[in-house]
Amino acid sequence: MADDEIDAIRALLLARPRPDELSQRRKRLDDLGALYKMSTDVRIESVEANGVRAEWSSTPHADPTCVILFLHGGGYVSGSLASHRLLATEIGRVCGARTLALDYRLAPEYPFPAAVRDVLDGYRFLLSCGIESRHIAVAGDSAGGGLTVALMVSARDAGLPQPACGWCISPWVDLECLGESMNSKSEVDPLIQKPYLKELAAAYLNGVDPRSALAAPMYANLKGLAPLLIQVGSAETLLDDAIRLAKVAGTADVAVTLEIWPDMIHAWPLFHQQLMAGRHAIARAGTFIRSRMS
Repeated sequence: MADDEIDAIRALLLARPRPDELSQRRKRLDDLGALYKMSTDVRIESVEANGVRAEWSSTPHADPTCVILFLHGGGYVSGSLASHRLLATEIGRVCGARTLALDYRLAPEYPFPAAVRDVLDGYRFLLSCGIESRHIAVAGDSAGGGLTVALMVSARDAGLPQPACGWCISPWVDLECLGESMNSKSEVDPLIQKPYLKELAAAYLNGVDPRSALAAPMYANLKGLAPLLIQVGSAETLLDDAIRLAKVAGTADVAVTLEIWPDMIHAWPLFHQQLMAGRHAIARAGTFIRSRMS
């Protein structure tokens, strides 16, 4: 059954094609984030999280002892606090928690592993603030979904406690773009195409092996990671990334919930103010996260 709301989002995106110049690409993503208004009851506070620029956000009923560590998408070269502010704050609202959104360093100015180091520093910051690991959930979309898993692996390897859980929205975890859906879904995905992803991967990797575990965490040893919720749309070129990640995690005895949402495009919860399926996806994630923080 066709979804008129997602068709409207497709039309919106097609009317705003991706420019060639990097600064304009970054502006385009920030402008998409500015299409909707933030609720007036959201409180924003800037902070430095172990040297990483970040933002606290909270709503009136947020439990100050519970935090969502949010990692934005944008292919490791774009995305910002501004582009994903509405998604980050809504996640916190639904989970009844505060949100700490990280403005990690971007490629090509700061290639891999700068982003991974920044998000690990952000996690250490929360622990140093006295937030218990069992009251921290990590969430991210697209590249932020890949960073969510990379952070959890990095925390384990550093001897840090695992967070309560991780939520990966349309995760990008294969920087070689080998999934069959890269081709089979190319005509229905208005946001992400294989040539573009290959360009982003080259900028991020800067010559590093594309199967490096923390760059492409589907190649990491995921043993011992906290439970994962993976959400992906059926109309995404990254559909197979999500499916393959779920298989790798499950094989490593990680508790995994994989949800494939019919007709949804890449990172559809970004458009939750206009898209009922986006609101429903966030609500389901809220239930998942709250059950693991309790």
